[in-house]
Parts: sequence; structure tokens; C-alpha cells
Amino acid sequence: MASGHLSNDDFFIRLAELFDARRQKDHGSVYLTQKRLSHPSIASSSSSSPAASASSDHQLLETPVPILIRASDGKSKSQRNEKTKLSTVVEPDSLDAFFTRYAEVCKGGMQALKKRDRSGRKKAKAKKRKADKTAA
Repeated sequence: MASGHLSNDDFFIRLAELFDARRQKDHGSVYLTQKRLSHPSIASSSSSSPAASASSDHQLLETPVPILIRASDGKSKSQRNEKTKLSTVVEPDSLDAFFTRYAEVCKGGMQALKKRDRSGRKKAKAKKRKADKTAA
């Protein structure tokens, strides 16, 4: 996404659309990532000297920083021009509300997932146990 980050509300709308598109095709991946953003004033002061670096690390731990949330579909390099990329920046004071809504959207997107069929695996284990008992 070259134009910048989406607002949080736009991000949720587009993320729900991305999950729906994956669900309709019956396959595909959605990659969700998050990372901390660093403040430019702290980053520029850390490059000046090692002593400043130690103090800026301490400041980083105390200062709440925004978080970058990204989502993309699982398109490969050959289909990169069709790849959907979403991103938003969440400020520290709105993290709780954001993650509550984020969890709801992700759970809604995972409704179409199918449970693994493990019945064949259980039958194979039962046969093996039965064969072990008869051999002993």
C-alpha cells in the first residue's frame, strides 16, 4: 500500500472483506503481523553516541509507542500486482479498544475453517494397539 496507512475503521472494513474473499475461494492465506514503531526523536539521538544509546533504550521501555498492524493475502511473487496489503497505526491509548475489535474481526474470518478429520488416525492407532496385544 503505497498511499499510507488506513484509519482503524477502514482497516477493519477492508480486513473483513479480505477474509470474505479468502472464504469465497475456499482456499488462501491471510497474513497478520504487528510491530512496534519507534519515535523519530529517540532513533536520531541513539545514533549520536553509545552513552546516548543506553539512555534512549531506557526511554523506549518507559514510553508507550504506537503499533503498526499489517494484513495481506497470500499471493506469491508471480501474482504480486494482485496482492492486497493493508496497514494501520494504533496509538497506545486506543490499544484495548482496537484489539477487542481486531479479535472479533479475526474470529469472524476464521468461521469458515474446517476441523481436521482425525478419524483415520484414531482407527490406525486402535489397529496398532490391537495387533500389539495379540502379538504379546
